[in-house]
Amino acid sequence: MARGMHTFFPMVQLLFPDRPAADSTGPTVDGTGPTVDGTGPTVEAVADRLAALLTGDGSGLRDPTGGELLFEPALVLNPLERAATAPVEAWAVDGGQCLVVDARCLQVFATRSSRVCWAGGRSRLEESGPLRVWLVGPGQSGRARQALGAPVGDDCFVDVNLLREWGEWSAAAGCVAEAEPGGVVLVDGDLAPDWRISPDWLPGVFDVGDDRGVTMVGVTKHTSLSWGGAPLLGVLERMAEQAMGPRSMWWAPVARTAPSVGPGVQVVVARLDPDARFAFRIDLPGYVDPETALPGLAALCDDAAFPGYPYPLSTADRLAACPPWVRYEVRSGIEDRLDRAGVPFEVRERAFADRHRLMERY
Repeated sequence: MARGMHTFFPMVQLLFPDRPAADSTGPTVDGTGPTVDGTGPTVEAVADRLAALLTGDGSGLRDPTGGELLFEPALVLNPLERAATAPVEAWAVDGGQCLVVDARCLQVFATRSSRVCWAGGRSRLEESGPLRVWLVGPGQSGRARQALGAPVGDDCFVDVNLLREWGEWSAAAGCVAEAEPGGVVLVDGDLAPDWRISPDWLPGVFDVGDDRGVTMVGVTKHTSLSWGGAPLLGVLERMAEQAMGPRSMWWAPVARTAPSVGPGVQVVVARLDPDARFAFRIDLPGYVDPETALPGLAALCDDAAFPGYPYPLSTADRLAACPPWVRYEVRSGIEDRLDRAGVPFEVRERAFADRHRLMERY
């Protein structure tokens, strides 16, 4: 217990003498105590249900997000062997964002994307895109849409998710057009753009890649896909360790998009290095053969720092990040501009002060 915590609960008793002692009413780890409101399930009941989901056999693939995926009827593990050489070029794209000022009804965000090209065993390009600053809120979507230039509807609402994602997707499309035949373009996340982006846009990028012999690949670190209610990646990792050994490399087909929904995408899960701690969700265009694409992807995943994850994507993630100094620099520029516009300090303070954090000081 941290210093000073010993005196907290007695002080509560002094301030509220009619309140029962804090250690006599709280829920207990074994579930014998009451819940917070006295009506919900106990800690024990929740933990027992969680244990059943995590360790049970379960059955059936699910997507809690309600996505349009057609799942495989069963989980089938396939051995995976790393290719002797990596693809001729491996491009990687990622995006980052930071909240600069927040008036709740109005917010200022900064976004940027990054591109990396790995070829011949070395990094050929490491590029951080320009920082773009956005005002988001009621009445601001029209200006943001015009500046963004994304294939979205004339009346769609613009938020920071769309701003960041379009920066990534437009950079990825540029990589597909620029990559050498036989190359891959890695995207951080699944191959499913924001729902506001025209459903015809990504199939067009796939067509360009198919014509040029360039493959797009989505790599997702966290996924909501489940098997019998348990996290799918953990279930497959446990199955593979039991069936194929702790240092096995493998892949398993999971799902495909419905033919009527957007571009054809297939979803697999793969462990791409013998020393990888985790497997990842991998998205591929529907026309790509996983048995051909995955060995080449695995050849990009032998970095000692992050075994099992493509190192061009690790670099892109670092370049796209918006660390605190970026926020401070943008905010300083905004404050200077507001000063020149004659906006009084107290007006800015009332708009942007974090009142919740100020209250937490006491």
